[in-house]
Amino acid sequence: MTPFGERVRAAMTAHGQLCVGIDPHEHLLAEWGLDATAAGAREFGLRVVEAAAGRVAAVKPQVSFFERFGSAGIAALEDVLAAGRAAGLIVIADAKRGDIGSTMDAYAAAWLAPDSPLEADAVTVSPFLGVGALEGTFELAHRHGKGVFVLAATSNSEALGLQRARTAGGDTVSAEVVREVSDRNAAATSDGQWGSLGFVIGGTVEWTDAGLGPFSPVAPILGPGFGHQGAEPHQLRARYGALSEAVVASESRSILAAGPDRLAARISERALLYRGE
Repeated sequence: MTPFGERVRAAMTAHGQLCVGIDPHEHLLAEWGLDATAAGAREFGLRVVEAAAGRVAAVKPQVSFFERFGSAGIAALEDVLAAGRAAGLIVIADAKRGDIGSTMDAYAAAWLAPDSPLEADAVTVSPFLGVGALEGTFELAHRHGKGVFVLAATSNSEALGLQRARTAGGDTVSAEVVREVSDRNAAATSDGQWGSLGFVIGGTVEWTDAGLGPFSPVAPILGPGFGHQGAEPHQLRARYGALSEAVVASESRSILAAGPDRLAARISERALLYRGE
């Protein structure tokens, strides 16, 4: 079984670093001529998967836009997740779950267990109840070749006070999260392999301000903030430095606003920019 980190590495070598977000905002559904219903969200998601397949490495459904429609929305999300994986895409469930003990283990099983209707290739999680609270999630991911993206340094201003706070050891909270997760990657990877426990580090984050620096082993970095939020493909290397090749650069509205008829072309155009073409 190929570890998740190596699967991401191979997918980005083949298809580049762009990840297409699947965010069926109500205004986008209207612009696409779809109803603001579970059925509309399902159709939206399946169209994005179809347009992304073979053009990019990954897609990232934001689960909240499906959850808001209740059980029908969850059923729609199940179809979108399954379609993405069947199309050969790396599917990242952007769920940002975080809890303790058996509750967190249940979240992990929902998104990462092979027999789950919501099975994805990776899930985003919050470490702010303690990185140790995610231990069961890390173990489940390792057992099934799945990935976990741990929130480390996000772009939203509301997070700065918490994430830039200093720990007893003098590091920022963000840096401490990266260190603790990297230690777990080091224990689980062979020399030269990418770790399967990745990080969420926003494309607009200033690494020095966040107290971050290069880490080892290399692990995938989910980089939201590209496109609509201001970061651009040509800035990727300057922002992420020596780790830039590990960045899964996520764009949503900047691509989805093209509409269903122009979607595939917009994805191809943006994907080329991340290749420097």
